[in-house]
Amino acid sequence: MNYLWGNNTTDVDERVMRFLAADDVILDRQLLHYDIQATVAHVEGLARIGLLSPAEQSDLCTGLDELARQVADGKFVLDERYEDGHSAIEAWLVERLGEVGEKVHTGRSRNDQVLVATRLFMRDALEELVGHCRVTAEACLAQARDYAHTPMPGYTHMQRAVVSSVGTWFAGFAEAFIDNAVLAEASHNWINANPLGTAAGYGVNLLLDRDYTTSALAFDRLQLNPVYTQNSRGKFELQALNSLGQALLDVRRYAWDLSLFTSSEFGFVKLPEQLTTGSSIMPNKRNPDLIELLRATHGVVQGAITEMHAVLSLPSGYHRDLQTTKGPLLRAFARGLEAMSCMPALILSTSFNEEKLRGAIEPAMYATDQAIENARQGMPFRQAYRAAKTDLVDTTESTPEESLTKKVSPGAAGNLCLETLEQRLAKLTRAKVPK
Repeated sequence: MNYLWGNNTTDVDERVMRFLAADDVILDRQLLHYDIQATVAHVEGLARIGLLSPAEQSDLCTGLDELARQVADGKFVLDERYEDGHSAIEAWLVERLGEVGEKVHTGRSRNDQVLVATRLFMRDALEELVGHCRVTAEACLAQARDYAHTPMPGYTHMQRAVVSSVGTWFAGFAEAFIDNAVLAEASHNWINANPLGTAAGYGVNLLLDRDYTTSALAFDRLQLNPVYTQNSRGKFELQALNSLGQALLDVRRYAWDLSLFTSSEFGFVKLPEQLTTGSSIMPNKRNPDLIELLRATHGVVQGAITEMHAVLSLPSGYHRDLQTTKGPLLRAFARGLEAMSCMPALILSTSFNEEKLRGAIEPAMYATDQAIENARQGMPFRQAYRAAKTDLVDTTESTPEESLTKKVSPGAAGNLCLETLEQRLAKLTRAKVPK
């Protein structure tokens, strides 16, 4: 292998090189098209300051477009012939274009090269996360409308507490995923800064047209200081992972609720067979494997965050440790986005048994309504609380529907404010339509 940094007198221990490379070549397969995209912008920028002739720019950009097509078609596969994706791009250009291919790395380091490729990946991943959160919230809102007046027990401490509604439950998850989308969009905007042109962390003695590459790659702004640019590696990845983790916290809670509601002990929900699996030994069983694995997915992201924090115990500047930030980032987003893609179908297939729900509502669950009503008529609340606690007989004349209708505080069962949630959802601008 011809290493970019090598020379003819360097003896290379291949065992050491295998350890240094680790799974970098495999991981770079996911980043290669972003690396090529950024290289095109870099070539155009070099031409703008006169370091490449128009003909050289044309040859390099044509070559990079061809490489991108071969990668997309599977005709070019990053493998052990290369040290990493960055060296593969340069080697491919040199092999086909000769000396002009050796000019492509002018004014650039693999440090800012991986930063810009990773930044472009995170930008797309966060847009996809926004999209998944949006369609998940839309599914929840659809169910909230359909089940708006369906009573169900409201639980605290896993004990039946008050009369609530299925609509309230779904609307709660709708608002959660709207907030998750807003956070992912804000994280996208925060990391959408161009690191290309900062080289190894100290800039170069060329007046690079960094404003051009910022525009060409659709970044919102320039990441200016080269030292901070290096120091932001891992920091920006953590923010992206935290946004993903917030969404998966709500996936976990939804899955946990369904784990309870689908059990025989509750019997509130029945999932369609296409969303369950069978037992290998018990013919009578249908297992909620989907919701159990959705429940576990947050752990993948939490593990990636922990791994990232461990790596980032570093002083300023580039260190080879930072290579190990790619793995957890890519793995977490692959699994996390896959989990998110399952949510809309699961939500729309969540069918509640209204008879079971109504049967779980007990007279004592109207006590809070009675206490509030007494307070509304002028009784000090603590007295109203004690009266409702000791005299539950009067509550037996209430019905679940009456209780829901009276809960008119904004967001409660009688006043779900779904239009307000829809308006918040409509304000999202970064959502990429999920595949």
